[in-house]
Amino acid sequence: MNVHGILAIYRFEMARTRRTLLQSIVAPVITTSLYFIVFGAAIGSRIQEVGGIGYGAFIVPGLIMLNLLTHSISNASFGIYFPKFVGTIYEMLSAPISTIEVVLGYVGAAATKSLILGLIILATAAFFIDLQIAHPFVMLLFIVLTSLSFSLLGFILGIWADNFEKLSVVPMLVVTPLVFLGGSFYSTDMLPPFWQSISLMNPVLYLVSGLRWSFYEIAEVDVWVSMASIIGFLLLCLGIVVYIFKTGYKLRS
Repeated sequence: MNVHGILAIYRFEMARTRRTLLQSIVAPVITTSLYFIVFGAAIGSRIQEVGGIGYGAFIVPGLIMLNLLTHSISNASFGIYFPKFVGTIYEMLSAPISTIEVVLGYVGAAATKSLILGLIILATAAFFIDLQIAHPFVMLLFIVLTSLSFSLLGFILGIWADNFEKLSVVPMLVVTPLVFLGGSFYSTDMLPPFWQSISLMNPVLYLVSGLRWSFYEIAEVDVWVSMASIIGFLLLCLGIVVYIFKTGYKLRS
């Protein structure tokens, strides 16, 4: 295992975050605060409780998941796309570093940034509401698995993308709508039976539901089903990454 190679990639990616601190950390915190102000004041005044939980507290897992998904994808996709864009990817491919070490460096850095951001948002939420976390270990496990799996997805998208526009297609047009329709800001129990069944086809619902269970022990989907879903998605992304490096898809041409 080339530890020095992994750390070189990891430190480079983490240093990029420090150079863009305003965009990477401050902007998401401000956005989260605005969600609490707008949703908490406007909707919270009409919906006092959801499942016995205050509305402001109810949306916390959804806000964390929204930021985890979007930033995990964007951090990892840009991290691997930029070397392709400037041509330094070929130096990395010819260096004495294996596929798994490259993935550990890029995905590890992206997941670390997302994990830090998730914890910062959790701390930000504590300023607005009285947080109660019933199962902190399960919460942390969901956050780590989500950060890793969607950082792998971002890594795949970064290799697939041919231009900067493609980097934002999946986060903006696929992931963000799925988060908003995945019970982040409402309970699916509020929906008619038909739409409840349709919501079960949304994969993000399982992530939000599992994370919300770790806070309040309420969930639309059994927590073990949610855990199995995120682990399955993680393994799928790992398989795709292995295939990409074995075939050289969009790396050697």
